[in-house]
Amino acid sequence: MVSQLHTFPTRAELATVLAGEIANRLSNAIDAGGSATLAVSGGTTPAAMLRHLSKAAVDWSKVTVTLVDERFVPMDSDRSNARLVRETLLEGAANAAKFLPLYSSAPSAEEAASAANNMVAGLSVPLDVVVLGMGADGHTASFFPDAAELDQLLDPKTHRYVAAVNAKSAGEARLTLTLPPIASARFVALHIEGDTKRATLDKALAEGSPLPIRRVIDAAATPVEIFWAA
Repeated sequence: MVSQLHTFPTRAELATVLAGEIANRLSNAIDAGGSATLAVSGGTTPAAMLRHLSKAAVDWSKVTVTLVDERFVPMDSDRSNARLVRETLLEGAANAAKFLPLYSSAPSAEEAASAANNMVAGLSVPLDVVVLGMGADGHTASFFPDAAELDQLLDPKTHRYVAAVNAKSAGEARLTLTLPPIASARFVALHIEGDTKRATLDKALAEGSPLPIRRVIDAAATPVEIFWAA
């Protein structure tokens, strides 16, 4: 599926515009079906956007928020995506949203993934909004190029919604949504910043690219909308 690239002069403007777009999509989903689902990514890039989104005039009591992926670390860890979401998005009126973290204190990432898979399977699909990030290596979600599970994660026919990931480049075990719930979403945004990631994006969009983000773009049911600022 062909992607659409939106560029912005500043990261602040990108954060404002993307937050507004997500808010509109959530409100439209609520108007159409009475509820909305949102899956967001972690890391440092989305923090400002999530803070803007938390202030949006959305009926947050009808929104369910989950994560695109998560590190297998306690939710009070400074590396926890759940902690980031709680400290940026789930503030003020947005605290009324239902939050479904992927992490649980299971003995292993695989067992935590099984529990999260059952939870995400209970959501209405397709998801209304998915917000992706991207690493300089071309990974998105936890689809790391060196992950032993990469082909299974990117299998469009997999029946799993959440899976464990073990990749040396990831630094620790992870939990991630698989390709189907991401690719089938009604709106998929890729939020990236900086010249390094723009260069990676250009490689990903080149003909024949094997990078994971390209595989997601190609599989998406609707064009992935890319939001970039230097």
